[in-house]
Amino acid sequence: MTDTNTSMSRRSALKLMGLAGATGLFATNLLGKPAFAQTPPAAPTGRVIVGLSQEPTVFNPLMLKIEVDDGLHFSVFDALFRTMPDGSIVPNLATEVPSQENGGLSADGLQWRVKLRDDVKWHDGTPMTAEDVKFTLELIVDPKFRSWRTAGHNLVQDITVVSPTELTWKMKEPFAPYMSFLTETFIVPKHVLEKEADKNTAAFNQAPIGTGAFKWGRRVAGDHVELVANTNYHGEGPYIEQLVFKYIPDLTVLYTQFKSGDIDLVGRQYITPDNYAEAKTLKNRVVELQPAPTVEQIYLNLERPVFKELAVRQAIYAAIDKQAIIDALYYGLPEPVESYMPRGSVYYNHDLPKHEFSLDKARKLLDDAGWVKGSDGIRAKNGVRLAFSCSTTSGNHLREQLQQFVQQTMKEIGIEMKISNLPAAVIWGDFWTLSQYDSVVVGINYLVGADPDVFNRFHTGAIRAKGGRGSNTAQYSNPRVDKLLEEGARTFDQKRRVEIYKEIQAQVRADLPFLPLFSENVIRGRKSDIQGTASNSNTRTESWHAAGWFRTA
Repeated sequence: MTDTNTSMSRRSALKLMGLAGATGLFATNLLGKPAFAQTPPAAPTGRVIVGLSQEPTVFNPLMLKIEVDDGLHFSVFDALFRTMPDGSIVPNLATEVPSQENGGLSADGLQWRVKLRDDVKWHDGTPMTAEDVKFTLELIVDPKFRSWRTAGHNLVQDITVVSPTELTWKMKEPFAPYMSFLTETFIVPKHVLEKEADKNTAAFNQAPIGTGAFKWGRRVAGDHVELVANTNYHGEGPYIEQLVFKYIPDLTVLYTQFKSGDIDLVGRQYITPDNYAEAKTLKNRVVELQPAPTVEQIYLNLERPVFKELAVRQAIYAAIDKQAIIDALYYGLPEPVESYMPRGSVYYNHDLPKHEFSLDKARKLLDDAGWVKGSDGIRAKNGVRLAFSCSTTSGNHLREQLQQFVQQTMKEIGIEMKISNLPAAVIWGDFWTLSQYDSVVVGINYLVGADPDVFNRFHTGAIRAKGGRGSNTAQYSNPRVDKLLEEGARTFDQKRRVEIYKEIQAQVRADLPFLPLFSENVIRGRKSDIQGTASNSNTRTESWHAAGWFRTA
């Protein structure tokens, strides 16, 4: 491909990236008035209690976090842009999405100009300005700060505040996913955090101040977090006075409290499949089955001696009866998958090898690799016993049953799998982020928005346990995948990007750093008087736009 063709491809792609920006010129308040039959109240009234099976514990949105924390972040903070359910990107704190047409993006994707709203205030009344955006982008890449994602941000340089409502920066090299990344880069207040010697332990992290539709109320550790309406919000809503995230670790109890009315809306992990039939019959409830981008999987720590050999990972995968698990435990609702990529994505690789459940195949793989059974029936090789622990969140009864199912088949092929489950606040802390586990049953949405970039999950430089910056907790390292991830991030030609990310999926499927089980069809439930909710598979939370929620009774 010649330089001219590459440039043309980048211009075409950047125009596509800017379509949302062009729309934004006419619809900066696209979220302004909901198209509902009911009319939201003129002033916030009532409350909504969201039930969560995992406890939100990270309240600084730039720090290392898990998906359940997003509900609070989207409610307390704002980003420059927002990803809509259809995948389009619209303005949030910005007045428009940068594009070539509006002068916000150069043809090569290196020069950025962002214009901000002039009516945004922090929850303490201080105006939000371009200085806050600059401070946020610089804090993310501060080596002393424990940020959850630096990919893309580490390419930003020469940030210049032109005025309180305008700033510019340059990219060291083109980075195609950056617009999507900015939809989940929540802006934090410079005037609050700049005076803190250690941003990692700042008081702000336990009582955050944002610009979002809801202000921090209080936290009762181990029970719930309360948010209250920000009546000076610059955007739509909020229409409810109080938003409560209630922590209910036992999924059966979570459903029971939805059935009894103690919670109003079921958040992650939603309603379990074994309760779906009954849930659909509940009065004054809306229960819907919705495809989700989350992939349920057994994540492996590849630095553990038992998992270093590919034949072992292949044998474990062959010994997992995925379809039986789906049918027996999940009532046939999920769909078996071989990739981390959402099924509806244009980047999804449909040609990956299909999983085959076969204990004979699993045994032969281990036999051929020299793993020999001992007197206790457990295989060993070179002094390494083929035994590992498997962890997940305590109280998630379906995952616990899944573990027991897998544990039995592991025993049949000469592998000892111990079950060691932990409370959410423990398992998703250093145990997960610093790769202190052997294996974990976990559901992950790998993408930010609709962009296919997965640098944060699979690049060698994203292994936090080895000093990297990212979420590669499997400690997966493949030079070819690293190279493809780097190329994909620099490439704007969508046809080439499709090729790149399909090859990445093929490489990851061959290496099996995790064992893909199924892609969820989640069961969401709410009381029928709650309006304004909308599913958005491009985010990781049901509360992505709680500002638009309101009650009719």
